[in-house]
Amino acid sequence: MKVLVIAPHPDDEVLGCGGTIIKHIKSGDEVYLCVVTKSYTPDWTEDYIKKEMEELKDSSNVLGIKEIVFLDLPAVKLDLLGQKKVNDLLLNVFEKIKPECLYIPFYGDINKDHRCISEAALVAARPRPSQYIKKVIAYEVPSSTEWGSLAGNCFKPNLYNDISSVFGKKQESMSCYKTQLKDYPHPRSLEGIEILAKKRGMEAGLKYAESFILLREIKEDAHR
Repeated sequence: MKVLVIAPHPDDEVLGCGGTIIKHIKSGDEVYLCVVTKSYTPDWTEDYIKKEMEELKDSSNVLGIKEIVFLDLPAVKLDLLGQKKVNDLLLNVFEKIKPECLYIPFYGDINKDHRCISEAALVAARPRPSQYIKKVIAYEVPSSTEWGSLAGNCFKPNLYNDISSVFGKKQESMSCYKTQLKDYPHPRSLEGIEILAKKRGMEAGLKYAESFILLREIKEDAHR
């Protein structure tokens, strides 16, 4: 099975579904990563931008990502580009990879890039004849999803994935992102990530879990 993870920014893929990515790959699935935005000068230094890309590649190697697709749109400025451009770029990626399973950011996140990309992905993944996307799943990102709940956009998971056996690998992949990690008690610290994994685990009777919202699943008639 081909799996495509849409990450608004480098590290969202690990924070939201790093353990699930590892499990997909362990089961023989091909996992592709689309990183939508990039940092730029003068808002970020050249050194920071270089390190961020190195960290992304190191983390993806730990996860086992088959291929990374870069859209290189400006971070924190997607609302200035117009929704159609983002829709079309994502549709082009979908047509190239033809994933059966799609992971996207939660549409209620406080981060505007996340919301724009979530909406664009849903537009590009609209059901149509001869469709290849069978499952669309929204993931949560610590320090973005829970803060969106302040505006009434609550993340209410209906799907849990047991990542107990691969949680150490998820932490290893996140440790590659030295420019992105924060000190505890920030949600994007290694301790914060573990606490969230334990909390989601407890909700499902598991040690560690990642939680999601299953937005759409199509099961075709095996006898047709």
